[in-house]
Amino acid sequence: MSEHFRAFSAIFPLILRTDGRKTEILLHRRQNTGWQDGKWDIAGSGHVDEGETARSAVSRECKEELGIDVKIDDLSFALLSHRLSEKTYYDMYFVVNNYTGVPRIIETEKCAELKWFDINALPSDMIACRRTAVEAYRNNDYYNEIIGD
Repeated sequence: MSEHFRAFSAIFPLILRTDGRKTEILLHRRQNTGWQDGKWDIAGSGHVDEGETARSAVSRECKEELGIDVKIDDLSFALLSHRLSEKTYYDMYFVVNNYTGVPRIIETEKCAELKWFDINALPSDMIACRRTAVEAYRNNDYYNEIIGD
C-alpha cells in the first residue's frame, strides 16, 4: 500500500486591538528565514508541531516569538486556508481575544520589526496569501483556497 500524502499545518494568531473605531493588527517583518524575507507577516505565526493542537501551537508561538501569554480559551477560530504552494499547507487563523504581557521581538534573528497596522490599510509589502486571509477574515469568510504564495 502506498503512503498517504502529507500536508503541513501552520497557525496564525490575529492579534487585534481597537482604538476608538479603528482596529489594528500586529504584524512582523520577516528576515533571515529564506522565505518572503523583508515582507510583513502575521506576528507570532508558526508551524504546528507533532502531537500538538492548533490552539496550543498558537499559545506556544506567541510565547516563543512575542513573549506574551495566550490561554487556549482566549482564542476564537477565524479562518482555515487551504494553500497550495511549493508544499500543501492548512493555515489556521485564530483571533487572540486576550493576552498578558507586551508584545516584543524575541527571535531577533528572524524578525526585523514589529508594528501595529490598521486592519483596513494593510502594508503593500505584506505577504500576499496573508493579506488574502486577513481580507477573508474581515469579510466573515471562514474558508478559502490559495494557489501559490
